[in-house]
Amino acid sequence: MNASRFDIGLMQLNKIDGEAGEKVIASLQEICPDLAKNIIEFGFGDIYSRPELDLKSREIAAVAALTALGNCQPQLAVHLNAALNVGCSETEIKEVILQMAGYAEFPAAINGMFAFKQVLEERSGNH
Repeated sequence: MNASRFDIGLMQLNKIDGEAGEKVIASLQEICPDLAKNIIEFGFGDIYSRPELDLKSREIAAVAALTALGNCQPQLAVHLNAALNVGCSETEIKEVILQMAGYAEFPAAINGMFAFKQVLEERSGNH
């Protein structure tokens, strides 16, 4: 039997984001369960499950995009954690954020770097 988009998406979400992803979905269940379902089915079931890019490449793209947007700190934090979870090194993530200074200007890169600093502190227990 083929797994549903939802089941595939939920497996990907758990593999990539773990507890952080579960918290986002749980918080959305209270206000808009349809949005939570769409994130799981489309975002993780359809997009993150495509074989053309590995998860590390997908998370690098997500970190770059969210850094460049400059106003998505909670989502950026989730994807910074996810990038570390799927094998990105701290140096690689710093370079991605630094490169965004050339595309999204320095404030976006500064905010992204501070978000990364906070993620690293939380992961090490120094928050």
